Amino acid sequence: MTEPVVHRVETTDGNARLGVLTTPHGEVATPNFMPVGTRAAVRGLDSRDLVEVGTQMVLANTYHLMLRPGAETIAELGGLHSFMGWNGAMLTDSGGYQVFSLEPRVDENAATFRSTYDGASVKLTPEEAVRIQEYLGADIAMVLDVCIGLPAPRPEVEAAMDRTLRWAERALTAHERSDQALFGIVQGGTDDELRGRSAAATATLGFPGFGIGGLSVGESAEDRNRALDVVVAELPPGKPRYTMGLGDSEGVLDAVARGIDLFDCVWPTRLARHGRVLTPDGDFNLKRSEHRLSELPLQAGCPCLTCSMYTRAYLRHLLTTGELSVYRLISLHNLSYTMRLMQDVRSAVAAGRFAEFHAATISRRLSPTAE
Repeated sequence: MTEPVVHRVETTDGNARLGVLTTPHGEVATPNFMPVGTRAAVRGLDSRDLVEVGTQMVLANTYHLMLRPGAETIAELGGLHSFMGWNGAMLTDSGGYQVFSLEPRVDENAATFRSTYDGASVKLTPEEAVRIQEYLGADIAMVLDVCIGLPAPRPEVEAAMDRTLRWAERALTAHERSDQALFGIVQGGTDDELRGRSAAATATLGFPGFGIGGLSVGESAEDRNRALDVVVAELPPGKPRYTMGLGDSEGVLDAVARGIDLFDCVWPTRLARHGRVLTPDGDFNLKRSEHRLSELPLQAGCPCLTCSMYTRAYLRHLLTTGELSVYRLISLHNLSYTMRLMQDVRSAVAAGRFAEFHAATISRRLSPTAE
């Protein structure tokens, strides 16, 4: 049977890869970044905004949507694409990260937790996570994994990794939707041996793509990069690799250099709501007083709507007065910056100069002039 989601690697530059991810809702150029639409919406933006900044693929959160409005409700309304008016590619996470942040009771069968909405007891099995995501109807679904906080004793990390593997097998058996791909997830903390073992075992299960979970949770960049090196060495070269929850510029560039294809994070929009602006010359806080009379855009030469129409002084005024429109406007800029960064990454890989681009971008951001 032909897989609904296929990744084609077109060229490489070192370990960095340029490719195309083909999905039932269109092609996605890789490497690429997915804005997070937690509750079927990227905070403060609509689907047209996402198209305008160059988004090709979005992520929606299974945990929140299974509770409100409910997966069955979304299915009755035509699935997530129809529900949120998004015609591009889409991935749903399994809800594992959100569930395990609630300190659930975990046994071999399921994770049981209290809903953050009404306190009701909810049991989530690997099979139920698959069923819910089949109702939601994204192009890519993720298996339910066992997340733990780091640092943690090695036996705990190993037990969570082994259970994730057993749950992955159950998820594969449960998955029935032929127009949706199910991706496995690699765990193992920052332990090289566990990471390698998890990646190799997950690869043997035959998933069409792989998430790399349990990172971007406070570990050092060195530990994260080492874990990625170990994992990539064990994964099939032709299939997509997705580092879950990674979205800062430096981390993304480090991961691309190691052969990662997909990323997601709330970073660009969450920072926007706190007045933090992303630029190639370093990030800055728009609330600072030196921007009070500035007639500059957030970033010179930026083509986004915000930079083409509004000054820093005006946007700072909106921030300090609590005007809601400012959260959309800074989010538009931050996502536009992120999508242009990914386009520049792809261009650099295509030209065989990614290492030079990587070093120059980091140097420029660490010697900021934006403030």
